[in-house]
Amino acid sequence: MRSARKRLCSALIVAYGLFSLYAAYTVFLRPRRPTAPRPPHRDRRGPRDHVALGNEEWNPWEEDEKNELVASQQRYEAILKMIKNARSHLEQTSFRVQIWGKAAIGLYLWQHIFGGQLEPADVTAQWREGSQKAGKTYFSFITGPSVVPGYFSVEAENVVLVLNGRERAKIAYATQWLHYAQTLIQTHKVQRAAVVLLGNEQCRNEWIQPYLKRNGGFVNLLFVTYDYALVNEEDVFQWPLGVATYRNFPVVEPSWSMLHDQRSYLCNFLGTVYKNSSRETLMEVLRQDGLDKLCWIAAREQWQPQETNESFKNYQDALLQSDLTLCPVGINTECYRIYEACSYGSLPVIEDVMTPGDCGNSSMYHSAPLQLLKTMGAPFIFIKNWKELPAVLKKEKKMSLQEKIQRRKKLVEWYRNFKAWMRQKFINTLENSFLSSDKG
Repeated sequence: MRSARKRLCSALIVAYGLFSLYAAYTVFLRPRRPTAPRPPHRDRRGPRDHVALGNEEWNPWEEDEKNELVASQQRYEAILKMIKNARSHLEQTSFRVQIWGKAAIGLYLWQHIFGGQLEPADVTAQWREGSQKAGKTYFSFITGPSVVPGYFSVEAENVVLVLNGRERAKIAYATQWLHYAQTLIQTHKVQRAAVVLLGNEQCRNEWIQPYLKRNGGFVNLLFVTYDYALVNEEDVFQWPLGVATYRNFPVVEPSWSMLHDQRSYLCNFLGTVYKNSSRETLMEVLRQDGLDKLCWIAAREQWQPQETNESFKNYQDALLQSDLTLCPVGINTECYRIYEACSYGSLPVIEDVMTPGDCGNSSMYHSAPLQLLKTMGAPFIFIKNWKELPAVLKKEKKMSLQEKIQRRKKLVEWYRNFKAWMRQKFINTLENSFLSSDKG
């Protein structure tokens, strides 16, 4: 295969270069042994100038020649070892994957889960890229408005497309990228492809199914958000929604004060209250007995996609100053708020109910929602009805600061491990699938 030939050619080039250097050293740089002076001419009738040992003559340089032979053999073996190590290094780093980040969820993958950097740091830049070595794989990541099909360099035989399939207009754009990748595979410029998909909140992702390899398409692996019923842990995997990177939510590094300081509020909820939703019930419960006075509450009647600097700072301060973050369901149970609360050590209190749509009841799980988080042992508070909240807050008021500090540490550590586990699972899944298909 092409990758195997490239690795062999690379190894031969390395071998040729090393032998060339050794030859140059031997000819021009290695110290030479002085030539023995020729003995003066003697009369043939006089005594011999040597000692006869059978049929051989004594050689005064014999020991030096033996030592030189041993040294040469050792140098030869060292060069072979260098070639072997160089070839091994080439084989380990020659598996390359290029990630095309064409949805905001790609930034969560690269910056939050992989811990990768992007250049330039300016989030408004037209083109941003980064790279890192992980496992047997060299990953490169590109994103930005200038990353357009056919107008950038494809630098790997394996690609991961990060796409948005949440609504019809996004699906149309994602389909263009899939067709572009399919063309590259058909022309043998790319060998294998995977997709990380921001799925529909009601899990209506039928449009992606024809592109899966098992259905005659070209996509080897699909990582998809929400409790998609086709998750099977073979070629379809559940992926975390993550934080709202489209609103530039940062990678948060826990500080001493974040973990140890007393917080001003028992809980927080900053969000939209939809008509006839459980969020209305939440607001009614909070008003009872003045519970809303103990929490940071900022409700609005209409969703606002754009953050101002002031609203974003208020939201971050609310997470940092609250022991609990209330997470009522929206269109889906899973929301950015869950992961953003974990970032600041504010324990999510989640309304654990299934939302309308096609989510849940996958071949792997039968008790949705939030199966990925539950499987990973998320240390959250799950409730079925917001009328349970007063009992939760009553217990919260009785907790000591030391107990809350230990809980924050546990939450932050769990979230760190969760991201590390997702990173390793992503890498292992790609390598196991792509490398096995390479051998096949």
